[in-house]
Amino acid sequence: MSLPYFSLPNAALLFLAAALGGALNAVAGGGSFVAFPALLFTGVPAIPANATNTVAMWTGLTFSGGAFRQHLKVGRAVFISLVSVSIAGGVVGALLLLRTPAHTFLRILPWLMLVATLLFIFGPRLTRTPGRVVDSQSTRALIAASCFQFLVAVYGGYFGGGMGFVILAMLTAFGMADIHEMNALKIVLSGATNGLAVVVFIAKQAVYWPQALVMVCGAALGGYFGAHYSLQLPRAWVRWFVIAVGVGMTAYFFVRAH
Repeated sequence: MSLPYFSLPNAALLFLAAALGGALNAVAGGGSFVAFPALLFTGVPAIPANATNTVAMWTGLTFSGGAFRQHLKVGRAVFISLVSVSIAGGVVGALLLLRTPAHTFLRILPWLMLVATLLFIFGPRLTRTPGRVVDSQSTRALIAASCFQFLVAVYGGYFGGGMGFVILAMLTAFGMADIHEMNALKIVLSGATNGLAVVVFIAKQAVYWPQALVMVCGAALGGYFGAHYSLQLPRAWVRWFVIAVGVGMTAYFFVRAH
């Protein structure tokens, strides 16, 4: 496998992009929208860039997860169900990526981001409305959340840009309100989704390792400090930051799609 345009300036760019991406994923999601284009800019083809980006961003998630471990407060049945479907969906998405082009998902991505943004903004109002409260511990809600998370995980294994944000929106719609608790579960589900996807990409030799190693270092640094400092901010600030990221991602991909 050739190593396109791997120079010191490109390595510095990839490190910085991965650090920013890792920090974004720790707080709101959307880190791939920074790291993935950086790989394309430095000459890595789309499919290997996607695989390389997944390896790097997954590492960043593992480093940010430690900061949120005390905020992981969810029932055992919910936890096991959502993690299980995340792993299964991630593998399916990774295998699809290696067999099909990515442009199909890119076409629906703006609409996915728009729905996710609206869910995140208005979800708390919906769950506080009498008669429309969704109990995340109920069997019906658990099945619905698991089905939705499976689809998100397939998307995450396939491309993954904005996956964390969509998970936050789903958790909001299903009754969670504490942004730190949501981030803790989001990191676990994202990590589960891309964990086996990373194994698939490595086994299929789809990763450009010099670029990946540089980005792993950047993502780990960004993920750790992003998670650490976000916990020191008021919850309302973090929530508004997540909304700003969602609006920005939605606008960007609608413009790009046209």
